[in-house]
Amino acid sequence: MQISEPEFQSAVDYIKKHDDFLIVSHVQPDGDAVSSTLAVGWLLSCLGKKYVMVNEGPIPRRMSFLWHADQIVDLSALPLSRTYQHVICVDCADFKRVGTTKQYFAEDAVLLNIDHHPTNDAYGAVNVIVPGAAATAEILFDLIARVGVELDQDAATAIYTGMLTDTGGFRYSNTSPKVMSIASKLLEYGIDGPWISEHLLEQMTYPQLRILSIALNKLQLSEDGKLAWVSITDADMQAAGAIHEDLEGIVNYPRNITGVEVGMLFKVINDQAVKVSMRSAGKVDVAAVAQSFGGGGHVRAAGARLEASLEEAVAAVVERVKQEL
Repeated sequence: MQISEPEFQSAVDYIKKHDDFLIVSHVQPDGDAVSSTLAVGWLLSCLGKKYVMVNEGPIPRRMSFLWHADQIVDLSALPLSRTYQHVICVDCADFKRVGTTKQYFAEDAVLLNIDHHPTNDAYGAVNVIVPGAAATAEILFDLIARVGVELDQDAATAIYTGMLTDTGGFRYSNTSPKVMSIASKLLEYGIDGPWISEHLLEQMTYPQLRILSIALNKLQLSEDGKLAWVSITDADMQAAGAIHEDLEGIVNYPRNITGVEVGMLFKVINDQAVKVSMRSAGKVDVAAVAQSFGGGGHVRAAGARLEASLEEAVAAVVERVKQEL
């Protein structure tokens, strides 16, 4: 499904008409969330607009090479002093995903919601939701063109990075002809595609390797071999010296086992809260599974938070996924 031109125009009008924006992305931001935040910031700077980029927590250190990445305010370390009436949310599948940033939304805040998740519930006053897009960064490529601003190498690098990470290095099924066409155009701005791929998709820190080893040592498979999952606790994280961003990509390992339809990663948040990330080979709509637990995402990649112990969460999600097979 593609967005209609009037919806794009509503977003363009919103950006041109207003000023003094707050730009937010989802909690525990990934490559697309960070890149999209920066792409919007770059666009507003070109238009001479005032803006502040924020996230509930820190952005992944590996994203620090991007234009003005150091200007995304980590609200857990540096709270803001006021609220904002004009808020642009990027890559947030539902309003809950903005996290604690919502405390800086004015009571009469007007939200522009830009996203590519099919489970997005159109929580903005203006919504640009394109489920057919591989990444929110892809949508921003089109939006920037409609605003009439010419890209430069910084903006091209951010958009390329968002698309690269959300397509798994242009390998996932969401790698459409349009994605490759846009990537080709972005490379013409002189961005270093091979370096970005090496930096984001190949290089690993030692703690990242250690937490992967710990996770794989706890790998479990269903009796029919169609489901596989790993779990990680705080004790595991401490033993590995790992931080949240070191978990990036681990969920793909159980999914990559021959014959597995759904791979899952269960991350313990506390004694009664667990986050599950799911990846599907295509037969199971994991977004539907995630939604049944209050989460969301895409057909092949989704997640949710369960208020339960690890054992309870694993049992509930595994049973739910089995129902979809």
